[in-house]
Amino acid sequence: MKNVFFIFVIALSIVIFSCKSNVKEDLNGTHKVVVKEVLQANAYTYLNVEENDTEQWIAVSKTEAKVGETYYFDEFMDMKYFESKDLGRVFESVYFVQDLRIQLEKTTPAQAGMPAGHMPVEGHEGKPEIEKADIEIEIAEGAITIAELFGNKEKYNGQKVTISGKVVKINNNIMNLNWFHLQDGTSDNGNFDLTITTLETEAKINDVVTFEGIIVLNKDFGHGYKYDVLLQEAVIK
Repeated sequence: MKNVFFIFVIALSIVIFSCKSNVKEDLNGTHKVVVKEVLQANAYTYLNVEENDTEQWIAVSKTEAKVGETYYFDEFMDMKYFESKDLGRVFESVYFVQDLRIQLEKTTPAQAGMPAGHMPVEGHEGKPEIEKADIEIEIAEGAITIAELFGNKEKYNGQKVTISGKVVKINNNIMNLNWFHLQDGTSDNGNFDLTITTLETEAKINDVVTFEGIIVLNKDFGHGYKYDVLLQEAVIK
């Protein structure tokens, strides 16, 4: 009798495992989740979702979502112990999702883009392209150009520099920092856009500003978030 029961348990385990494997194969790497809880913040919507009996918090750009709804996504970044100041809460793990959708079909990188307020992804297959803007500005006294920075990045590594440019993109409150993309109309070997991390909040898209900060090379946050050149601890002069 014990042998019969043991064989039954093994057979049942194989069936369950096969079902879960088929789900993964059918979705072709896509995550299918059901919303269990919704928390709205200023820039993000946080969703507690369930996938294959496992719960996980995900964050997407501000959206309307309801408990019980089913969503699909492919690209995400897992942020450990992420603090949401809006909610006054630290999440042990939260997925910042790139392409949350209501249909199974995968979106192309061009269709998916990145949600508003999402941290920029350098060197990531699904990252949105940042185009070179037609910019002519007056460089502040003592400032260097973006072309000069990228052309001599080893020289400026670890140094405090001043950069003038037009703000072409902003992502706020990511890892407790604001992320600015600055261009000044110059370029070096195709590098024309400088990413800046700062606590400043006053600058807006299309503002011409001058930042002062520390240059860091090869900054890697993991999950494809890697920057050849980053201006950090920046302040507006």
